[in-house]
Amino acid sequence: MKKKLLSLILGTALAVSALTGCGGSTEAVTSEGSQTVAGKAETSDTSEAGASDSDTESASSGDKVTLTVLAGQSTTDAGIEDMIDEALAEKYPNITLEWECVGWDGEFHPKMQQYLQTGVPDIIIGKGQDVATYQSLGILKDIDSTYTDRVLDAANENVTFDGKIYGLVYNALYQGVYYNRTMFKENGWEIPKTQDDLQAIIDDCHNKGITPFASHMVDTWSIGNVTMQFMMNDVFNKNPSWGDDFRAGKVSFSDDNDAKTCYQYNKLIYDNTFPETFSLEQTDCDAKMVTGEAAMKVSGSWSIQNFLDIDESFDFGVFPFPNQTGDSKLIFEPNIAVMTSAETKNQDAVNCVLDVLTSDQDLAVEIYDYTKTASMIKGVSPTYPNPSQSDIDKYAAEGMVVDVNLGNNQLVWGGFQDENAADIAAYLQGDESFEQCLAASDARVGASSSSTE
Repeated sequence: MKKKLLSLILGTALAVSALTGCGGSTEAVTSEGSQTVAGKAETSDTSEAGASDSDTESASSGDKVTLTVLAGQSTTDAGIEDMIDEALAEKYPNITLEWECVGWDGEFHPKMQQYLQTGVPDIIIGKGQDVATYQSLGILKDIDSTYTDRVLDAANENVTFDGKIYGLVYNALYQGVYYNRTMFKENGWEIPKTQDDLQAIIDDCHNKGITPFASHMVDTWSIGNVTMQFMMNDVFNKNPSWGDDFRAGKVSFSDDNDAKTCYQYNKLIYDNTFPETFSLEQTDCDAKMVTGEAAMKVSGSWSIQNFLDIDESFDFGVFPFPNQTGDSKLIFEPNIAVMTSAETKNQDAVNCVLDVLTSDQDLAVEIYDYTKTASMIKGVSPTYPNPSQSDIDKYAAEGMVVDVNLGNNQLVWGGFQDENAADIAAYLQGDESFEQCLAASDARVGASSSSTE
């Protein structure tokens, strides 16, 4: 399977004027209505396109249709299905969605394995990285340009294979070290760029009775996520094809010092976090961060929802986790990705759903504000306050943002990264040696690729 590796050029935020229909601009989110994305600044002359073509018109005026939807949801997403239902009912009242919502981590991929045997749902909602996995199996229908033209070019890059787009990327997350901005100012801490800089903050935290990192390692998905963050900046930053080299036997986790260092960063966090990290849920962990019990959290935009729900005035920023060479980049992750079945018998109705998702700007703003994520729809700016946006804009302007799907498309989540995370958890708790943990990752090399070739 062709693997398209992204080389991103980042642009600064541009002001976005109000547009009708499905017009466009640049994207990712600022509270002032401008948008920044891991991709070059772009504007669009896309005219009002809506679902006014014959396919969606016939679907909207025809018999009642029920479409099946499997939605693998991140922690921020539960509830958006109701928002989509309401918007769909207003424009296409004859179309109903039958939702099956599961947690993306742990449940989504096993469900998909079941459906591969019985027939996949009409619509599948996962993450951007899942498109490569399921497109390689031949079960996805490419998405018409009527709808993909309404999202950012940068959002389409890693879901394009052989010139066709197989996933509609709806929103994005940023990943790095979220930090208590007030605490940093009060203690005179500068944003760390090197491991030595970071260690100095950790040491000062201990001297002052502050827990350096908030973490919830009971969620192995969190361990897997931060490990890929580390891999992006210490491994893929140096060798963009490391995953392919891994399968070719040129590198391994056991022998590559950079890969071993990435696994060891988990130990750095474990040694400098709450003693109850393996029993602490994310919401409680985020609450500790907000109330000043910890200075930093290696996380993603999904924590913003909790931060602001707990204290809407909480002032926080974000910086890349420092790598060994002092040139870490902030991580950009295409998140909600809508895929459609190649075997659906209701393609016109599926297109109506895609139309609502890409043309209903009120729905888009509602979802972005609720999930506290960045927009991938042209001309749409979330309105929620995001204290970390100034940091995101700065890294974007400096060209210091990287798309994590560079790594995720080479080392897949389901069956590989998630299993590696379980071994890392066992290592941290003393149930495996570090060498056993690394060897386990090497042993599952065959599960590391989405390619069926």
